[in-house]
Amino acid sequence: MIQIVRANLVIGSDGSTTINGRSAGLSSLADRNRFHEMRQGFDAILIGGETARREPYQKTPIPLVVISRSLNLPESISLNPSHHIWNIPPNAAIERSLSEFGNALLIEGGAKFLSASLPWVTEIAITRSQVAGGENRIDLDRLIKDFSLTSEEIVESEKFQLFKRAN
Repeated sequence: MIQIVRANLVIGSDGSTTINGRSAGLSSLADRNRFHEMRQGFDAILIGGETARREPYQKTPIPLVVISRSLNLPESISLNPSHHIWNIPPNAAIERSLSEFGNALLIEGGAKFLSASLPWVTEIAITRSQVAGGENRIDLDRLIKDFSLTSEEIVESEKFQLFKRAN
């Protein structure tokens, strides 16, 4: 069975991945709609502790796995009835998630978490926003250097791209 580990990320025109610590400032309605549709094709969502502290994850349509070394997480995570909190490294969390939940895992972590998870990622979904001035910049060329563009769609001023690992 083919396993898919897709990272999903919105990136500003300057490479920023957050504004005021959250991705919402970079995201449009079209991006959020696409984001929610994407989740339906996956068996679980994997995020890091920092994402759990900054983004709203009280409710997800599929199991939510949070990995954290400190285990210092907001109470809102415990409100999610399908949450799992693990104190293990990203590679172990990816393997365990695929084993426990199914063959399709969606990583919604930030730039730091994605960098640590990248060796196990098979696909990267990127929304390129025209917004700039945020923080947590990522080097997109470095991020996608082992991936090939397989689809691209432009909606208004945003570019939606899917990259798959080049074998």
